[in-house]
Amino acid sequence: MKRFIGFIKKEFYHIFRDKRSLFILFGMPIAQILLFGFAITNEINNVDIAILDHSKDASTQEIINKISASKYFTINEFITKEADIEDAFKKGKIKAVINFEKDFSKNLIKEQEGTIQIITDATDPNTANTITNYINLILQNYQQSKNKNIKGAYQIQPQTRMVYNPELKSVFTFVPGVMTIILMLVSAMMTSISITREKELGTMEILLVSPIKPFQVIIGKVVPYIFLSVINAAVIVLLSIFIFRMPVQGSLFLLGAESVLFIITSLALGILISTISETQQTAMMISLMGLMLPVILLSGFIFPISSMVEPLQIISNIIPAKWFIIIIKGIMLKGVDITFIWKETLILVGMTLFFIGLSIKKYKIRLE
Repeated sequence: MKRFIGFIKKEFYHIFRDKRSLFILFGMPIAQILLFGFAITNEINNVDIAILDHSKDASTQEIINKISASKYFTINEFITKEADIEDAFKKGKIKAVINFEKDFSKNLIKEQEGTIQIITDATDPNTANTITNYINLILQNYQQSKNKNIKGAYQIQPQTRMVYNPELKSVFTFVPGVMTIILMLVSAMMTSISITREKELGTMEILLVSPIKPFQVIIGKVVPYIFLSVINAAVIVLLSIFIFRMPVQGSLFLLGAESVLFIITSLALGILISTISETQQTAMMISLMGLMLPVILLSGFIFPISSMVEPLQIISNIIPAKWFIIIIKGIMLKGVDITFIWKETLILVGMTLFFIGLSIKKYKIRLE
């Protein structure tokens, strides 16, 4: 019995010495609970909207103040003319524009009816519907408060217009998101086991004594997977166009170039995971558990980032998938060019260089 108890103690010591196992056992469940608890929500908060006020009277100012005072919306921009609406949407930050008709207050008093147009970015149909419902609720509350003090009844007529996806097809949201997840996970997983495979097979010693420099080993590991992932991306785009009727409003060349950039970013991340993992199993676990949940929950694919708590919004900025989803939606649905997505492109370039540089540094450490 003493031997058995001693054996159990030895197993506990072995587990506690392995920090990676402890992280998987305790860290991952805690991270998952926090992510699911704070990221999964059907509500919207702090959504950036723009105002186009043709009337500029007391009534429109009251409505604007009510919308601004709510926790649901943040007025990010005041547009002066309708021609600026499309540019505001293409920048990617604005999710809705509230357009007040000319002489709104006069029409409300004389004709007891005023019109407000609600224009929403329907690249995410669920969010667009929720935004519309929230704005309508604010307008109804304002209307009811006004009608208490007068004999006649004011009637505010909201007119809704969905841009980029007027039919509210959910496939327009899921195709860019699924494409991002597939490219990220497949690319990262394929490369994450590359160097660890060399260690397990015993061929790492050959690389250690070879004249090949660390950066050449890293690049050599990445190049074949770039070619394979590009084929994967092309298949996904063709399926989305011909099977799901996904439009490509922008340049196919730009779409291809941005996809290649994201693939390289994902592969570089996979190489980094590979250099810090001792076994293929550890590398696969980090790739699956460490990338899948953040990509799905913090990229804005399913849940709007603006509705999450502020720490998660900050963390989402280091998720490459977030920036690629903005890029791919902009190109495919909004038809934007590089002038509207240059910032996101530079962020992906910076992440790629960082991952590759850190991978080379970690690889050098293993050479010593």
